[in-house]
Amino acid sequence: MEELITKNLEVKNKLTQELDETVDSYQSTFLSRPISLRLWSSFFVILPIFVQAPWVRSEPISALCFTFVIILGAFSLYKKLPIKWFVVSSLLLGVSGSWLGGCLFWGWLSPFPILHIPVEAVVLPLALIGLGTNWKIGSSFYISSLFGTAVTDITIFLIGIMDQWRQVITADSQTAPQILQKTSEDLIQIKSLSIIVFVALILWFISKEIFDSATINTTNGKALLVSSYVIQTTLIVDGIFIVLAILQPTFSGLV
Repeated sequence: MEELITKNLEVKNKLTQELDETVDSYQSTFLSRPISLRLWSSFFVILPIFVQAPWVRSEPISALCFTFVIILGAFSLYKKLPIKWFVVSSLLLGVSGSWLGGCLFWGWLSPFPILHIPVEAVVLPLALIGLGTNWKIGSSFYISSLFGTAVTDITIFLIGIMDQWRQVITADSQTAPQILQKTSEDLIQIKSLSIIVFVALILWFISKEIFDSATINTTNGKALLVSSYVIQTTLIVDGIFIVLAILQPTFSGLV
């Protein structure tokens, strides 16, 4: 009995030591603090709005090729100092998936909103596999971004402005403002506002539940935090675009 207890204590001490070493290694990595992880996760959600969107509309092929630059950067950082850079490299890998889907859709298929989510989900199978590997942080970023995009598209459909999407994309510079003005008027209806508020509350609840179940000291915890940050940022960005769509339709971000 004494030998069994001693053996169990040794196993417990070994596991505790391994856990402590793992926590220490996580604390020595870049983006090991919640605030830095939040800032960079949010930054990579916002980046496509100001960089990818104008780039892919003017030069879709070069924007698409930049996907491979992001992937190369992710693996280069991981190969150089895997412990130090593993969070950054994993996050970049997730960003590359979102970047690829965005380039494919907005570069060639934007007049067909029904294809938006299927195209954006081009690397979803790889992301799901990645959840079971060391790259789960990047997978979490990509899947959460895709989830936020899907919810946004569903909301657009429910409030009845999906048709305006295609009309604006295919319209000339003189007709587009008129369509956007009609979109703005549709948004301020009671039904539309009720749907938007309801969806926003659901997203915020989901992000809060994910955040409350996460911890910064493990890879799984970091992945959950990234998911929460991405959903929160998507919600904030969508909210800004909705306000702009009402106050100044030409700045709504619909096109």
